[in-house]
Amino acid sequence: MSVRITFLGTGTSQGVPLIACPCPVCQSSDPRDKRLRSSILIESDTTTVVIDAGPDFRQQLIRANVKRLDAVVFTHSHKDHLAGLDDIRAFNYLQGKAMDLYATQATQQQIRTEFAYIFAEHKYPGIPEVNMIEIDKDSEFTIGDIQLKAIEVMHYKMQVLGFRVHDFTYITDANFIAASEIEKIEGSKYLVLNALRREPHISHFTLEQAVDMAHRIHAKHTYFTHISHQLGFHEDVNQELGDNISLAYDMLSFEI
Repeated sequence: MSVRITFLGTGTSQGVPLIACPCPVCQSSDPRDKRLRSSILIESDTTTVVIDAGPDFRQQLIRANVKRLDAVVFTHSHKDHLAGLDDIRAFNYLQGKAMDLYATQATQQQIRTEFAYIFAEHKYPGIPEVNMIEIDKDSEFTIGDIQLKAIEVMHYKMQVLGFRVHDFTYITDANFIAASEIEKIEGSKYLVLNALRREPHISHFTLEQAVDMAHRIHAKHTYFTHISHQLGFHEDVNQELGDNISLAYDMLSFEI
C-alpha cells in the first residue's frame, strides 16, 4: 500500500514571513521561503489524516485541495498546532459525522479549555463535532488503512508525540529524543525533524543538532521542518546539507 505525504506547512510558530518583518528571508520572492505553520497530510487510497491543525489549517486544506478528512492527530497542545481546530466544521457537514481527534490526555485538556464551546452542555448550532480518542507515547493505532506508532520526544520539559507510518517518521518541536524512542525510529527510510535556526534554543533542535540526529538515524532521506526566518534562505541552507538531507517546503509531496 502506498501512502502520500504532503507538507501542509513547514514554518515555526509565527510562520514565514513574520508580520512586519523587514529581514531578507521574510522579503524573499522564493516560494519555498513562504512557510505556514507546521503540519502534514497523510493520504492512502481510502484514508486521509492530518497531523496538527494550526492557525493556517483552513488555508492549508484549501491549498492542498483536501476534500475528505478522516482524523486529526495532534503532536502537542501549543497554539501553533491546534488553533485551527474549529475549521473541521466543514467536514462535519460534508461527511455527516463527528471528527476523530487523536491526542494525549494533556492535549485533550487544552482542547477542552481553548474550545470549551465544543463541549458545552447547550451547544450553539453548527459548532464542531468531535470524537476524542486518547493516545500516549506507547500507542499504536490504525485510522482507516493507515497505521501509526507514537514516539515520545521532549520539547524542553514538555512531552511531544512524533509518529511513524510504515517507513516514514515525523517529528516536530523537539530538542531531545531518548535512546529508547530512537529505537522506534531506526529503519525509517524517510525522516522529518525540526530545525529551527542556527543559534541554540531552549526547546528546538538547531540546524547542527538536527543534522547530527539525521546522521545518527541514517534514514534514506531526512527533511527538516518547523523552520524560522532566522535559519536563512531555503536555497542557501539546502546547499550546505548532504545529498540525503534537505529542507522541506510547503506543498512538498512524495509517496512512501
